[in-house]
Amino acid sequence: MITNSQSGTQVDEIAAGIYKISTPIPATAMPGGFTFNQYLIKDTLPLLYHTGPLKLFPLVREAIEAIIPLSSLRYISFSHYEADECGSLNDFLAVAPQAEPLCSHTGKMVSVDDVASRPAKGLADGEELSLGEHLVAWIDTPHFPHGWECGHLFEKTTRTLFCGDLFTQGGDDHPALTSEDILESSEAMRGAMDYFSHTVHVDALANKLAATSPQILAVMHGAAWQGDGAKLLRQLGKRLVADNK
Repeated sequence: MITNSQSGTQVDEIAAGIYKISTPIPATAMPGGFTFNQYLIKDTLPLLYHTGPLKLFPLVREAIEAIIPLSSLRYISFSHYEADECGSLNDFLAVAPQAEPLCSHTGKMVSVDDVASRPAKGLADGEELSLGEHLVAWIDTPHFPHGWECGHLFEKTTRTLFCGDLFTQGGDDHPALTSEDILESSEAMRGAMDYFSHTVHVDALANKLAATSPQILAVMHGAAWQGDGAKLLRQLGKRLVADNK
């Protein structure tokens, strides 16, 4: 469903009750083109994962309103503190009076409680939170791919891993969900921009995420992916270990 014909912002349900909001950025505005994705879990306690950059707030807001009343948002979550992760956090908090930021304990301590208009709910590693029909769990992954406070959210009922900047793909034309290879295109992007932290714990962290056995990888830039997520995460881990040597 296209929610804004001018920008091309689109909403697709990629798993039961989980909606991908994607806005393409053309090559004329960003070399090679790019996409910014947010994910909305529609439930008793709705959760938005990633807000998008501040300048995309009107488009993301419009897309959410096509699915649920914006004022019903309960949680606004993100992997780590960065503009495309939480740039419009306070704008969403202003229009969703019951919403709380949701992040790692470290993120709450070092950034979010200082900049957000309301205190964050910090989750411990492995801590679960019921949204109603969906159950999410926080997984700490410091510096994977970057940021001391970095982590990823796993939705257990649909086995969806919201994996942030992992598997970032360039370009502005992607399917909402694919089972085709995304490792090579994402590795080409990483090789060109070197935006990973090169943590020495990368293999352990990749295996930690793989242990959830995700069936869908909800990527922040590019196509979301479905298949054997554990295998793909371990392949990424091995590539990163080789690069670190």
